[in-house]
Amino acid sequence: MYRNLNQSYQAQCILDGIPLGKCNLIEKLLNDFREANIFWLGVITFAFFLSNLSRSERWRFLIESMGYQSRSLNRFFSIMVAYFANLGFPRIGEVVRAGSLARYEKLPFEKVIGTVTMDRILDLITLGFIFLLALVLEYDTLWGFITDNIRFDGLSGRGGFILAGVLFLLAVIALIVWRNRRGVLKYHWARVFKEKISGFGEGLRSVKKINNLSLFLFHSVAIWALYILMTYFCFKAFVPTQHLGLIPALLVCVFGSLGMIIPTPGGMGSYHAMAVAALMIYNIQKEDAFSWAMIIFFTVQIFSCIFLGLIGLIILPVYNRNYHPKRE
Repeated sequence: MYRNLNQSYQAQCILDGIPLGKCNLIEKLLNDFREANIFWLGVITFAFFLSNLSRSERWRFLIESMGYQSRSLNRFFSIMVAYFANLGFPRIGEVVRAGSLARYEKLPFEKVIGTVTMDRILDLITLGFIFLLALVLEYDTLWGFITDNIRFDGLSGRGGFILAGVLFLLAVIALIVWRNRRGVLKYHWARVFKEKISGFGEGLRSVKKINNLSLFLFHSVAIWALYILMTYFCFKAFVPTQHLGLIPALLVCVFGSLGMIIPTPGGMGSYHAMAVAALMIYNIQKEDAFSWAMIIFFTVQIFSCIFLGLIGLIILPVYNRNYHPKRE
């Protein structure tokens, strides 16, 4: 993405009569970073911290609904260590998050990973509602972008046949196992697998047993409201986007979140591409949009996630060194 942007940036410099020696996208990025308002970057960092406190609290409700207790510090830093891990390998953070809390709170891993999966399902549902809200508020803008840029022929040709073949094979295997389940369950590994799947299912169903539903929903809304505000605060931090308001922030947040779904390390590249596309809808120059995406990415993913993730890796073993939870 950088390479393509650099080429277009230099092409524009030629049209503007600027010597290529004075036309370097890296220099522009560094200059834009230097000119970003440090106050708003601090506000973004604080909002990110608050959003993860809300995520930790929402996670607590899911865990407590299964009859288990967990401590706030363990939940919060398990989340931060997970974000840190995602920067190295996409989606590994969900396993790290569940494994960390299960280890330090002495909880069944398969049940904890079920709650983590449910947490992400709730995020996906919330993102769907936010997308619908963005569609209502910016229908012409958003629908125009979709019809101009989205194509639905990605599964045509060889790729579609391969995907269909794999899905068919998995369906056949599942059907064979199901029809012979009594015989399969004679094996120890099969019984263990069934037990783990059952625990995972209990984790998924934990949302049905929430004690304080209103507070649970509050934290669910707060997480995403803070994400939108982080986008808005970054608008304020960067001169070319200072004129944009909350509704553009909502749309850019939706686009960026779709980019985060793509399995890249911490959304690296995919987030930038989607955020740039959204900002260009509001007539932000492509190179300025890329600078904006880099500013918020480094503020949140690099500075906040790495900093808090490393703190979590240090604190968690020390905090839990002599902890032995009592179980009824």
